[in-house]
Formats: sequence, C-alpha cells, structure tokens
Amino acid sequence: MELAHSLLLNEEAYNQLGEFQKAEFIFEWLRFLEKLLPVTSRADVREKQKKLAEQLISLLNSSPGPPTRRLIAKNLAILYSIGDTLSVYQTVDKCNELIRSKDDSPSYLPTKLAAVVCLGYLYKKLGRILGNTFTDTVGNVLKAMKNAESQGRYEIMLSLQNILNGLGAAATPCHRDIYKAARSCLTDRSMAVRCAAAKCLLELQKEAVFMWSTELDSVATLCFKSFDGSNYDVRIAVSKLLGTVLARAVTCKQATASTRQNVRKISLDEAMELLGTGFLRGSSGFLRASGDILKGISSVSRDIRVGVTQAYVVFVSTLGGQWLERNFSALLSHILDLVSQSHPKAIQTQMDAICCRRCISFILRATVGGLLGEKAQIAAAKEICQAIWRLKKVVDVVMSDGNLETRIGTTDVTASQHVLVCALHELGSLIHGLGTTAAPLLQDSSTGVLDAVISVILHPSISVRLAAAWCLRCIAVALPSYVSPLLDRCIERLSALKTSPEAVTGYSFAVAALLGAVKHCPLGIPHGKGKVIMTVAEDLLCSASQNSRISIQRTQAGWLLVASLMTLGPAVVQHYLPRMLLLWKCIFPLSPKDLETERSRGDSFTWQVTLEGRAGALCAIKTFLSYCGGLLTTDVIQRLLPPLPCAVDLLTRLPSIHKMYGNALKTPSMTYKHRLYELLALLPPKTYEGKFCAILKELVADFTATDNQMAASTFLLPPLCHQDDLLLLGPFLQETDHRFIEEQLLLGSSIAGGSLEYDPYSIYEKAAEGDSVPKPLPPALSVINAAVRLFGVIFSHVAESQRLQVLEKLLASIKQTKGARQQTVQLNIVSAFSSFLKHLASCKGSLGPEEVRRPALALVMGALESNNPLLRCAAAESLARLAQVVADSAFTAGLAQLSFDKLKSARDVVSRTGHSLALGSLYRYLGGIGSTQHLNACVGILYTLSQDSTSPDVQTWALHSLSLIIDSAGPLYHVHVEPTLSLVVMLLLTVPPAYAEVHQSLGRCLNALITMLGPELQGSNTAVSTLRSSCLLGCAVMQDNPDCLVQAQAISCLQQLHMFAPRHVNLSSLVSSLCVNLCSSYLLLRRAVLACLRQLVQREAAEVSEHAVAFVKDCREDFTPDINIREVGLEGALLSLLDKELDQRLCQDIRETLNHMLTSVAVEKLSFWLKLCNDVLAASADFTSVASVDTTQEEEGTKEDDDVLTSETDERSHPFTNPKWSTRVFAAECVCKIISHCENAGRAHFDITLAQERKQRDSRDDFLVLHLADLIRMAFMAATDHSDQLRLSGLQTLLVVVRRFASVPEPEFPGHVILEQYQANVGAALRPAFAPETPPDVTAKACQVCSAWIASGIVSDLNDLRRVHQLLIISLTKVQAGKEAQSQLYNESASTMEILAVLKAWAEVYIVAVEREKNQSDAHKQILMITNSTDESYGDLTSSADGLLDLVQADLGILSKLWLAALQDFALLTLPSEYASQLPAEGGAFYTAETIENARPHYHNSWALILYATALWLTSTGFLVIDPDEGVTNLSRPVTPTTMCQDSSSRAAVKSPEDVNTDIFHLILGISVEFLCSPCSDSAMENITACLHALQAFLDVPWPRSKIGGDQELGVELLNVLHRLILTRESLDIQLATLEVVRQILFAAQEHVREKRRSAEVDDGAAEKETLPEYGEGKDTGGLVPGKSLVFATLELCVCILVRQLPQLNPKVTGSPALKAGKPQLLSESGSRLVAAALVILSDIPSVCSPEGSVSVLPTILYLIIGVLRETAVKLPDGQLPLTVAASLQALKGILSSPMAQAEKSRTAWTELLRSALVTVLDCGDPVDGAQQELDEVSLLTGVTEFILSTSPEVTTIECLQKRCIEKFKIALDSKDPVVQLKCYQLLLSIFKYPNRAVSYPYIHSLAPSIVGKLQETEKTKPENSAELQVIQEGIKVVAALIAIAEEEHRAYLVACLLPLLISFLLDENSLGSATNSARNLHEFALQNVMQIGPQYSSVFKKVMASSPTVKARLESAVKGNQESIKVKTTPKQAKNPGKSSSIQLKTNFF
Repeated sequence: MELAHSLLLNEEAYNQLGEFQKAEFIFEWLRFLEKLLPVTSRADVREKQKKLAEQLISLLNSSPGPPTRRLIAKNLAILYSIGDTLSVYQTVDKCNELIRSKDDSPSYLPTKLAAVVCLGYLYKKLGRILGNTFTDTVGNVLKAMKNAESQGRYEIMLSLQNILNGLGAAATPCHRDIYKAARSCLTDRSMAVRCAAAKCLLELQKEAVFMWSTELDSVATLCFKSFDGSNYDVRIAVSKLLGTVLARAVTCKQATASTRQNVRKISLDEAMELLGTGFLRGSSGFLRASGDILKGISSVSRDIRVGVTQAYVVFVSTLGGQWLERNFSALLSHILDLVSQSHPKAIQTQMDAICCRRCISFILRATVGGLLGEKAQIAAAKEICQAIWRLKKVVDVVMSDGNLETRIGTTDVTASQHVLVCALHELGSLIHGLGTTAAPLLQDSSTGVLDAVISVILHPSISVRLAAAWCLRCIAVALPSYVSPLLDRCIERLSALKTSPEAVTGYSFAVAALLGAVKHCPLGIPHGKGKVIMTVAEDLLCSASQNSRISIQRTQAGWLLVASLMTLGPAVVQHYLPRMLLLWKCIFPLSPKDLETERSRGDSFTWQVTLEGRAGALCAIKTFLSYCGGLLTTDVIQRLLPPLPCAVDLLTRLPSIHKMYGNALKTPSMTYKHRLYELLALLPPKTYEGKFCAILKELVADFTATDNQMAASTFLLPPLCHQDDLLLLGPFLQETDHRFIEEQLLLGSSIAGGSLEYDPYSIYEKAAEGDSVPKPLPPALSVINAAVRLFGVIFSHVAESQRLQVLEKLLASIKQTKGARQQTVQLNIVSAFSSFLKHLASCKGSLGPEEVRRPALALVMGALESNNPLLRCAAAESLARLAQVVADSAFTAGLAQLSFDKLKSARDVVSRTGHSLALGSLYRYLGGIGSTQHLNACVGILYTLSQDSTSPDVQTWALHSLSLIIDSAGPLYHVHVEPTLSLVVMLLLTVPPAYAEVHQSLGRCLNALITMLGPELQGSNTAVSTLRSSCLLGCAVMQDNPDCLVQAQAISCLQQLHMFAPRHVNLSSLVSSLCVNLCSSYLLLRRAVLACLRQLVQREAAEVSEHAVAFVKDCREDFTPDINIREVGLEGALLSLLDKELDQRLCQDIRETLNHMLTSVAVEKLSFWLKLCNDVLAASADFTSVASVDTTQEEEGTKEDDDVLTSETDERSHPFTNPKWSTRVFAAECVCKIISHCENAGRAHFDITLAQERKQRDSRDDFLVLHLADLIRMAFMAATDHSDQLRLSGLQTLLVVVRRFASVPEPEFPGHVILEQYQANVGAALRPAFAPETPPDVTAKACQVCSAWIASGIVSDLNDLRRVHQLLIISLTKVQAGKEAQSQLYNESASTMEILAVLKAWAEVYIVAVEREKNQSDAHKQILMITNSTDESYGDLTSSADGLLDLVQADLGILSKLWLAALQDFALLTLPSEYASQLPAEGGAFYTAETIENARPHYHNSWALILYATALWLTSTGFLVIDPDEGVTNLSRPVTPTTMCQDSSSRAAVKSPEDVNTDIFHLILGISVEFLCSPCSDSAMENITACLHALQAFLDVPWPRSKIGGDQELGVELLNVLHRLILTRESLDIQLATLEVVRQILFAAQEHVREKRRSAEVDDGAAEKETLPEYGEGKDTGGLVPGKSLVFATLELCVCILVRQLPQLNPKVTGSPALKAGKPQLLSESGSRLVAAALVILSDIPSVCSPEGSVSVLPTILYLIIGVLRETAVKLPDGQLPLTVAASLQALKGILSSPMAQAEKSRTAWTELLRSALVTVLDCGDPVDGAQQELDEVSLLTGVTEFILSTSPEVTTIECLQKRCIEKFKIALDSKDPVVQLKCYQLLLSIFKYPNRAVSYPYIHSLAPSIVGKLQETEKTKPENSAELQVIQEGIKVVAALIAIAEEEHRAYLVACLLPLLISFLLDENSLGSATNSARNLHEFALQNVMQIGPQYSSVFKKVMASSPTVKARLESAVKGNQESIKVKTTPKQAKNPGKSSSIQLKTNFF
C-alpha cells in the first residue's frame, strides 16, 4: 500500500496486482491524492496535471465501484480548482459523452454512473467557471434519467444536487426541468432514490423561489405522496424538505416581492393549514378526499401521518426557538385542533385517536421540550393551561345542560377528550423537565395550574381523567413539596364525592399516580398518609355493593389504591400487610363448591364487578411482590397461597361464564387473565404445582384462540431475540429520536400501540426508559404477552412426559389453521416456546428424552422458514438455545448439517436468510461447534451467500451470521482472517450505497475481525501491516457512505482500532469526523461518536481537544455545526450538547467524557474550564428574583449583600442560552472536581503569594487561588437558584471552597485570610436556605456550610460571625419547636435529617471553639513562661476564641440536652434487630417508630461529632449535670437522659444526679465501644477519630475515670476494642489517639489502686504494715489472667504497636529470646511517635500491679524497653538522641525508680531482674564476633547511668557489674568523638555527685585520675573548635566538682593539679586580640574558674603561685588584658557561656 502514496498513480506496481488488489490499490491512491493535492504547490500540480487527469479519466472507464467513483470525481474537481482550468471542458465533454453512450450492458453501468458523479463534483467545486456548459450537461443528464434504472436515478439526483450547489443562482434556467425530474423521483419505488430526490429539491429550494410560492401546494402534496409507503430515511429526508420549504415561505423577505411580483408570502396559518391537510387527509387530492369523507372511510396511512409530524417539527425547528416563543399560542391551538371535534375523521376509531395523540405529543415535546429555555417553557406551560381552562368550560356547559334533547354536545365532550389528553401530557412533561424551577409557575394564582388539572379529573372521559392524574404525578416528581398537599386534596375530594362515578375513578387515579411519584421523591411523604389511604380503600371496597350505579368504579378505585400503596416499599407496607391480606382472602370464594354456586347465581353486571375486583386484587398482590420482596417471609407466602387454586379454577371457568353472560364480560375476563398470569409468573412455581395442567391448558387455548387476530410480533419477539440480531431488521427496531411515533408503524394497521386507558393500573408504575408516559398494550395483546412469559416459567417446571403432549398439540394447532390466522398462531406458539427455552437455559434444566426433541425441532424449523423476518430471528435464536439445552454434540452437528443441506439446495430468500442466521446463532451459544472442518464449511457457505448480489437480504443475513462466527470462534478463526478481510473490503468497494443494510452487516464483520485480531494489530511485520491497512481502508469506505448507521459502524471500528493500535489511527481525521457528526440527526450515530470520544479522551484528552479546535478553524468545507466549537472548544460544545440532548444514555456518555477531559486537562486549562462553568451557571442566573435578600439585616449588611447580587447583570451574549437546571448542576459539580484536581496539583493553587510570583515569572501559568472570586460567585449563583438540586450543588461547592481556602492568608493584610472579604457573599448565599419553605435537605446542607464557615476561623470579628451564627440559631429554634411544628410536607425522616444536621453543625462549632480556647490557653502559658508578665497582646489573642465559645455558651444548656437525646436515639437505633421489641413504641426524640429505617442513615451520618461535643461539654462541667428537668419546657417531649431506659409510667420518679451521670456514662461508653468494635470498612476516619477524641475528653474528668478504674472488666473490654482498632486501622492519627486513650485507662486504674491503698492505710490506722491487703493486679500470687487482666490487655496492645514498628523485638522473628545485635535503625517520624507513646504506657504498668504482679510483668517490660533502646540507638549528628531512644530512657527511668523496686515483697526479685537488665544493656555495646557495633554509645551510657542513679545501690554495686560499667566509661573517655567525651563527662558528673558514696566512690577512684590526665594533655593541644572546647569545659567542671566532694586531705592535691591547668589556658593582652574564638572562650572560662577557686582555697593557691613564677606572670597579664577589653566594650561574650551550659543541661534532661 505504501507504493500507492504518490502524486501520480504508480502504474508499474498497479499492473503487477490481481484484479481485487487493483481496486484496493486504486482506492488507497485516490484517498492519498485527496489529502495530497490541497497541500501541493500549484506549480507542481500544473506540471503533472495532464498526466494525472489522463490517469483519473482512464479510471472512469474501468468500471469503478461507488466509493471509488466518488473519490475520482472529488480528485478531478480538486485538480482543476488548483491547477489549470482550461482542460476541464474536455473532461466535462468526455463525461457527457460517456453518459450519452447507447451501451446498456450491466458491465458498462459503473462507467456511466462514474461520469454522472464526476459531473456533479466538477460543478460543485468549480461552479460558475463552467457556467456556460451547464444547460447542455443538465439536459443530457435529465435525458439519461428517463431510461435509467434505480442506481442511475439515485446518482443523477445526487449529481444534480451538487450541480445546483456549485452554480447557485446561475442555474435558474434549468430549475423547472430539474424540479420536474425530481418530482417523479420523489415518489420512486426505490427508497434510496426518494431520499436523493429530497436532497436535490432541498438544494433547489435555496434558489428556486417558485417552490415556496406558486408551487407550494403541489410541493406539499408531492411530499405527502412521498411519505406514503416510505421508510424511516425517506421520512427524515422528505420531512426536512417540506419543513424547510414551508419555513422559507413563511419567513421570505418582502424585498424579493418588489422585484418579482409573483412571489407571495404566505401566512403562518396557511402554512400550518397545508401541513394539517396532510395530517388529516393524507396524499389524496381534495376532491378524492371529500368523496372518501362521504363514504365514511379513512384514507390517511400512518406513514403519511408520521412523516407530516416530523415535518411539523422540522418546520418549527428551522424557524427557531425565539420564533416559537412568539408564535407558540398559534401553533398550540393549530396542533391541538388536529385532534379536536372539527376533524372527527382523524379520531374516529380509538386506534386512530391514539396514533394522532402520539403525533401531537411528539410535535409538542420536540419543539417545546427541545427548543425553549426554562423561562419560555414556563410561558408555554401557562398557554397550555389556558387551553385546558377553555376546554374545561366547553365540557362544563355541555354537562350542566339538563335537557337531554339539547345535549347534542356529548360528541363535543368525547372529541375534546383527545385535545385535553395531549395538553395534559405536554403540561406534565414540561413541569417534569423543569423540576423545582417550575415553582413560580405553580405559585402563580392567575394561571391556576393545579386547579386546572384537578378540575379535569372529573371529565366524563376516562382517558382525560388518567391524563390529568399522570400530569399531577409529573408535578409531584418535579416539586416534591406538592405531593402531600395534593394527596390530601385528592383524598378529601374522593371522600366528599363518593357518589359520583367520575370522581371516584378520577380521584383514585390521581391518588394512585401521586403514590407512584413518591419513590422518585427522596424526601418522601408523612407516614400517616398511608394509613388514611388504606382506610379510604377499605371503605370504597366495603361500600361498593351498596350502590350498583358505582359498584364497578368503587371496586376498581379501592383495589387501585391498595395496589399503588404497595409501591411505597416494605417500610410502609409492613404496617398494613395484615389488612391487605385479609382483603385478599375475602375476595375469592373459599372452596370450589362456593365458586360453583357463585357461577349459577350471578348476572352479567355482578360478574363484571366480581372480575374487576378480583383482577384488582391480583394486581395488588403482584405489586406487593414486585415492590416489597423484603416482606416475603414463609408465613406471608403461606397466607398468600390459599386463594390461588380458586383463582385458577375461575380462570378455567371463564369461557363458560363468558358464554352465559355475553360479550360484556370480554374485557373484564381478559384483564383478569392478564393479572393472574402476571402474578403467577412472579410467584415461585413450586407454590402452585398442582395447577400446572389447568394453567397450561388455558395458555395453549390463548395461543390458539380463533378470535385473536392481532399479530403482535413486534411486541412479543424482540425481547426473545438476541439484541444484535435485531439490527438485521433495519432501522425500525433500532432506537431513533423518533421512536415515539415510529413505533406505530411497526405494529401493523390493527394495533395502535400502547396507551394509558388500556390499563389504568399502570398509572403508578414507572414509565419505560425513553417514554414520558407509560404505554400499556391493549388487553388482548397484554394477555398474550403475559401468557408467553408464564408459559416459559411453567413449562420449564412440568414433567418431561407432559412436555411431549403439549408440544404435539401446539404443532397440530399450527397445521390446522390457514393464512393470516396461521401466522398469528405460529407467532404466539414460537414466542412461548422461545420463552421456555430461555428459562430452561437460565435454570440449567434439561429438555427431556429423545422424543421431545422431535416436535421441538419441528416447531423451530417451521418458524425458521416463515415470511416474517422477526420470527426467523427468534427461530434462529431458539434453535441455538435448543442445542444449548440438549447439550449433545451429535445433535448440534445434526442441526448444523441440516442448515448446510438446506442452504446448498434452497434458492428462496426466506430459507437462505433463516438458515444462515441459524449457523451464526449456533456458534454464538456453543462457542464454536468444536471441529475446524465445521468452521470451514460454515465460512465457505456464508462466503458464497454474502456475494449473492441478486439479493441484498441474503447478503445482509449471511454477513451478519459471519460476524457472529468471527466473534465466537476466537483464535480458531485465524486462518480465515485474510480471505474474510479481502471479501469485506471488496464488497464495501462494490455494493451500491443504496443497500445500506449490506454495508451495516459488512461493518459488523469488520468490527468483529478487528476485535479478534486485538493487540496483534500493533505488529510491524508485512502480514500484519497489510491486514491493518485493509482495516483502515474498510473504515475509510464506510466513513464516506451516505448512510448514517454505516458511518456509526465506521466510527466504532476506528474506536476498536484506536484501542488496539493507537499509533496507526490518524487522530486528527478521526476527531474531525467525530466533530462533524456530533449533532447528527441520527441517534445511533451520535451515540457512536460519543462512545468513541469517551474512549479517546481517557488517553489523550488534550490532543483531542486541540484537534477539534484546529479542525473547526481550518474547515474549508461548509461545516457549520449547531454548536460553536470555535468559541467554546470541544468541551463547551459537549456541554451545550448535554443541554439539548434528550437520550439518557447519550447524556451519561457526555458526562463521562467531560469528566475524563476535566481530570486530564482542567489544571492546565484552568481559566478555560472555570469560564465554561461560569458561563453555564451565569447564563440563566436570574438575579432579580434569585435570592430573597433579607433587607432587615442590621448594620451595613444589606447594602453589601445587595451589591453582591446585582453586580453581575451585564448583558453580555452568552455562548450558552438558557441551559437546563441539570446542565447547571453538572457545571457546579465540575467546579468541585476542578478544586480537588488542583489540590493534587501543587501548593501554589492555594497560596496566593506563591501563585502571584509564579504568574509574574510565566504569565501562562494559572492558579486556582487567583480565581477565588469566580469560585465564590459560581457557588453563590448556584446556591440561590430556584432549582433545589442546583442549590444543593451550589452549597456543596461553597463548602468545598470554604474548606480548601480557609487557611490561605491575605498577603496585603497580615493576620487575615483571603476568604474574609467574601463574608457578605457567603452570608447572602446561605440565608435563603433557612427560609421556612426551604426543603430540609437544602437546609441540612446549608447548616454544614455554616458550621464549616464558623469553624474555619476565617472571620475573627464577633459581629461578622454573628450573621452566620444567627442562621444556626434560627434552625436551633426550629428544632426546639418539636414534632408538632415540623412541616407535614415530607416524611418524618426528612425532619430527622434536618434536626441532626443542625445538631451536628452546632457540635462542630462547639468542638472548634473548645479546641481554640485550649490552644490559646496553652499559648498563653508559654507566653507567661517566657515573659513572666501578662501582656496586652494576649488579651487580643483570646478575644475571638473566647467570643466563639461565648456565642455557643448561650445555647449550650439546650444543645447539651438535644445532643444527649440524639445520642440516646442513636444508641437505640444501633441495637440488633432481636431487641426491636424493646424500642419505645412512639419512636425516639427525633424519629418516629414507623420511619426508623429511613432515619438510621441520618444518625449514622452525624453521631460522631455530636458524641465528641457532648463529651467536651461534660468535661467542661466536670460531669456535674445540671438539674435534668431544667429547660424541658422548650421541647416537645422531655428528651433528657432521665427518660432513658424507662417506661412512661416510671418517668415521674426523678433520678439522683449520680444515676443520671451513670446513665450518661454508659450511653457514651456504649456508643463508642459498639462503634469501635466493628467500624465498617467504609466508616469515615473522621468518625473514628471523633469517637476516640470523645473518649479522651471523657477520661479527662475524674468521675468517669473512677468508674472505669473501679470496673476492671470494663477497662479490659475497652482495651480489647482499642487493640482491635489498632490492628485494623493504619492511620497515624487514629493509632496515636488510641494510645492516648489507653494511657488514660491505665491512669484511671492507677488512681483507683492508689485510692484503695490510701483508704486501706487510713482505715488500718496504726496496724502493722505487713497485714495490709495487696491492691493491684496479680494480688499476692502474681498471676495475670488473659481476658480478665487489665495489665495483660495493655501489654498486648503495646507489644502490638512495638512489634509492628520493630519486628525484630519478636523472639519468633529473631529465632531466640535473647536480644541479638543487629544494625540499629531510625524509625520514621510516625513510627517513632507511636513507639514513644507505647513506651510511656509500658513504664506506667507496674504501678497498677501488686508487688507480686509487678514481678510477673517486669521481665517483659524491661525486655521491650531495652529492645527499643538497642534497636533504635542510631548515632545522630550533634549528639542528639532519636525520639525513640529518649522515650525508652525516660521509660527506663520510670521503671527503675518505681516504688515496687523497694516494696518488701518484691524487692529481691526486682533486684535480680534489674541486674539482668543492666547486663543486657552492657552486652548491647560489646563487640559481636570481634566486630564493633554501630550503636550509639551515648544512648547506652545514658542507660547505664540511669541504672546507677535510679536503682537502689544493691543492684549496681556488685563488683562484677561495677567493673563492666567503669570499663564502659573508660572506653567512652578515650573516644575520638568529642560528642561522646562530652556526654561521658556530663554523665560522670551526675554519678560523682550521687550522695550514696558506696555508689559513687568506686567510679571516682577508677576514673578521676584518667580525667585529670586527659585534661593535662589538652594543655599542649589547644581546642580547634567549639566541640573540643565544650569537652574541656565539661572536664574542668568534673574536676571542680571532685574538689568539692573530695575529703580534706586529697583536696589540696586536686586544686594544685587544676590551677596550673586553668592558668595554662589564659592568654595575655597581646595574644587576646588575635586569638581564635574557641581560645578566647576558653580563656574567659578558665579565668572565671581561677577567680572562683583562688579565694576558696587560698592557701593552695598561694603555694602554687609561689612555686611557679611563670604561672603567676601569666595569670597577671591575663587579668590585666581582661580588664582592658572590658573597658573597650561591654562583654557580650559573657552571656554566651551560661547559654552553652544551659543547652547542655537541656540535652541530658532525663534526670
């Protein structure tokens, strides 16, 4: 293929190829040429033009296929437009010559067609350059058309379209001729030609004025004729033509009228009249139509009506949204008039009426729903409402006329019904779409929407009553606050007008519809409504028999209410279940005998009532099973079953009853059957096994009934066929934008499709996806549908022997019937059998013995050769399922062989299509039939069939089957890949474009091949690249196909290719084709485009976006998309598409695509994305009415807030016009996502200083913080909208902004944060959410924002804070008002949600206030420590924190009670289900017993913070709860903890404060333990942290500590729970918080033990100490019982923490209990903190034990502490100690100085153990295997020193230990590291000073000499640096200390040693100036010491001076020099020394 990439055709390479490869080669060359020519320089083109033109023209003669000829034509046109144009005339002549040729042979046809196409493109491109030749050309082409066949006519029409396009107005002379030719083609028998003609005429009308003036009527009539017998594509094309021409006629400019007198502008009414004529009379002329009217027959075929409907939509869409706004009332009255009494013929039968109503609804939906913005839609709704009022008046006049003679108007009434139904449906749909933005419309009393709808509920027609009920349901779903009031109103009317049949049915429909709406309203309805409705229903049923005039209505209404009540779900229904089961039991007779007597007793009317009632009861039970599966216990099932046998008996007797009482029972008995079948299909078949035979008999009778003529294949079969196979049946089963009306055309003339009046019970069901209203089928069809499903269920459960009889009977019944009846029966039976096989396969059953297979196969094979293609599909599917169920390879092979034989012999289309699909289906279900020869045979046969050009149908089916085999065969298919791919490409290049279905099947094959090759397509070898280029070539051919569904296939193939071989797909051309089709009128093409885009942007969002913009900029073609990519980019285009699109699946894809793009590029294109979101949100922000700003706000608030609202009303033109609320919600969600992506992208987004710096450096950089004002504005606009969903999104955005930006400082005003300036905006955004009528979910979200705002600390000024705080106070007042004051609009759980949100918000604020106060008091303490004075600054510091606490303090009394009440509720709700009986009957403080399930999630959401706040409050009061009854008066019910766990009778007895405290204690502890025991994996970390913090606060108070300390089991349980938490949660914060709680529990136990010991001592008085009982764990045995022991539990927990951080502490890991020396490691900061916290706890353990107990735990504790010391003793620079080492030394000190070491009973054992521990520490530092370890000597020495100083002398004074210790110090003294020496001196200093001489003397004796010696050595080597200096200074201190300690006789000797040494460090005045820093410091230090020692020991001093004159001289000069320097400057240096020594003291701060 690479050889094809050249400017001239490479003829050498071309000639070497085979016939088929030549076609591929040519096509590839032409594709390349099309891209190359425009970018080649003119000179180069002209140079080779002649040769190139010859090559292209010679190709015309080589019979090119359709795609090739199109490319030849395009290239010639481009060539002449770039190069020399003179020679173009020769080419035109050449083409004309080819067309004139007399050769009519089929082989010459492609050449002729190529010439036609070529002319079209030449004229299109070159236009007027060829002006003077066009008349001849057009004449020639039109002449050729006279005897052309359909392909020729098709190409000629398209060519003429191109010629007209190129020439524009210049073509006027030929307009009439072309018009004439196109007219004949518009009614051609070939549909493709009709489409082409429509396109040609559409081009013509741009210039041919006569088409929309003089000829307008005939154009319209022509179009109507064209619709007759048309297909979907023709209807799309012709309706576009008709709509456009009429729009042109209505809007033509007057200017043309003056120049051409004959142009007449027609009025809107005339245009609509024309369309109306088509709609009502069809394509016949007026004369014929009037004749038909006289005869009374209808002549309008449905396809004309559907076509005209689409033309209406095109007409209005072309005129546009603004035009529609202006002319809506005219349009509405005209459209509604189409179904009014003025045209009775359109609605003479019910079917016609339903079809027309659908068309009218479609027109309204597509125009009003699609073109108008929200404001205009509200205006439209008002118009519709006016229309309803007008019609209502007409009906009222007629109905009130008492004189029956003059009451001619009944016809008026019935005729007005259809108008009303259309109006009500549209009104409902409009309001449903508007959602809560429709609130102003409903509040507008002048329009009276609700009154209008409710008034027509009493209309005499049932369809209108149902439509009105449905409209109410739409209103309820859109505005949930209306559900309750509407229910009340309807129930009240129903009870009041019980005697009117219309009122009973109308209002019961309305109530049922409203109940159906409740499941779409998250906030629900008050629970009590169900009770009222159940009572009304019972009342209706009981009173039904009282008045025969309304018996039927009351019975139907009663059961309808019961059934609709079931949709409220198990939580509600469980309360009414017994009443419903009782009604169910009573409706059927108890025994067969009763049924018999009943049958003989009744008359026609009583049977009607009875059947209506029983059908209703069956429906109620069916609804119960569907909606309340959770209540289906065995007990309930047992109570449901008894009436069933009787119900089935009645079913079998229906025919005889029907005979007795005549036709009146036909519909009721059908309904009864339908209901019973539906119910049985839902019940487990086991429950009615005994009745299988009877039911099967009835089912078979239904399938074969003689009177059933409705062949409903399009309803029965699609669910039973495979979805992919339905594609074979052309577009009519595929989803399209016009599905709603197109559906009628599938059904055949006898069926109109579904409508509400066929089954009123569907009023409460959900409409199917894509439908606005439910469309139940006519009863006859519904019965068959239900029977088919039930047959599937039952037949798979009957005995296999029975199956044979039934199947044979079914086969016989097909044979007995003839003609159309036979088709119907066969259809029903095959559907039922398919349904059975589907069930059998899903429950893995078996078909039965050999003899059952025979009739089964006969059934399927008969259908496989049926004329109905849908039945063939179903049969092929059934054949495969049959093979699957039999699961016998021989049987399967036999089936395949059968099809092989048939395909070889048969010549008819029907059997060839059926059997070829059968082969594919067999493969699909059996994953390949196993053997490869089978596969080869299959593929061979399908190859042959797919090349049968005589029958496109056979080709389509065979190729589809081939695609199934490719999919299923997998790797086995590899051998066939190349030939198949060649076949596919060859067919793509040769099959005429008119056969779109063949191309679609080819696309599926190509897709299957690409999927099968998969990642292999990335390969680089020749074979793979050949395959790949064939695939790409195939895609290119399909992309150029005119059929949209083929283009969709091409896109999905390219999508697959891009997935497997992204480098080989040209992204820019793919993206450009996606952009072109983004707004296609074909739904499936749009879906393919978005599915592809969604995949592309996951990998390369930025590139896709750039390509799209580049494509639009470069676009030379006349590409004007509906959406402006150039301005708003692809992202903006997708957003506006999301706004217009109605298909839910597509919308989901658009959202996902945008989300992927946002994730990838939002941070880089920040401004762009924020502007997009801002434009969408601002486009419809109606600032005048948005937020009701509270103008009574004090101070200057009002002004500020108003500015906020009105500042943005600049009237810029927006790229988005009136986006829907759902689009705005999506934009607000995008803003939140952008913020979270920025959070991950870097700090600069949240740091304004950094952002500004970086922006200055590079202006392209962009940071979120710079757009803060926009973020606030967007959040504000959303939060104050009319739409509740948008308000929620806006508040969420505000919450995110507040949380993320709370800590960003404002650089210009230090001490302030950047958000502070937006207080007014935040306040104004929040205020509307607290208005009384706001829904609870919005208020709850606003509370969250309030608490976040206050808690964030953004605002420090109390007055400013009060604004938002005031809002919280409002909501708190609402909470206090109690249950009575709650709104009755929503379910009680909604107010639970709101109350808990308020309490949680207050809790958050309180927690923050307490924390701030704590932090500031800590800061204050530090300030005091530093300055020792109370400074003014502290006062400022505290104001805001105290202020916040003061603000909350005022309400704390109430809050604390409410918090405790909420916690009490929560505790009750967390009880396991077995305690349900113990819950209070009337519910809790904030929930009701009935709504317990709905309330649970709200409690789970807020309990943690409330718990923490309560704990803090209790801490602050020191657990002294104030009088429990205080403040109760404000609450609806005393919710103080005094009510806890008591029944109401004993509530009067007030508990003592101690009991109240105990209750609170157990409540808080219980909740915490219950939660921490098993926090679900998804419970938020915040909840766990809050719970732990609450426990910490709780244990800060002595009283709870004493409770826990005193109850050991409780302590152990808590510790076990905490241990588990540590094991399951990795978070550092949680683990640290847990350890803190453990420490507090241990502290509580310590206090308890201490208290016990103290009181024992006091009680014991002067008794002997020995007799004191032992308190503490381990008593007097020392035993600790796991599970019961607090100490053991604590140890377990600490070991868990330590071993997790240091696994080598676990003896099992190291393999021995001894501490082995490994390399010490430094833990991470988090690890160190955990270990340190655990060590603190360890050191406290002994104090909880008795002496014996302490002996038991001591070895473990020492092992762990020393282990940590050894494992983490890493050397750090500057002698710092790692945190873990410091902690272990501290812990060691705690243990060593424990009183237990001295206690008599444990002293000996402790001494032994401590010695061993010391040995271990000493061993740590010893070399192992001769190698010195890397441990930090300082740490170990410090440890050893701890032992020496902190234990009793007997531990360390044993000689062997002492020796080793002294040895360690000696080694350290000799260390080369000054840090070690320094530390060693410091430690020795503390040992030397130790008061017990037995301890200190050995060390002094051994080490003093070497210290003095070392100091004397330093005389010679002066200190180089400060470290060495410090060592010398420390050494001097040690010697000085020794002097002080030494006995008299040694002292003189020591002083004599020290003085010369000190003096040797002194400098004289000369050298002082030039000395180094350290020398100077040493000089000063020495001088100080000399001055100190001299006077103290003057005699020795004098001796030394006397004995050494040099020393004396040195001292004198030094003193002199020092005095000089003091004179020169005050000595700042003196301040340094104390600093130095103090810093050293700080480091050794363990002592």
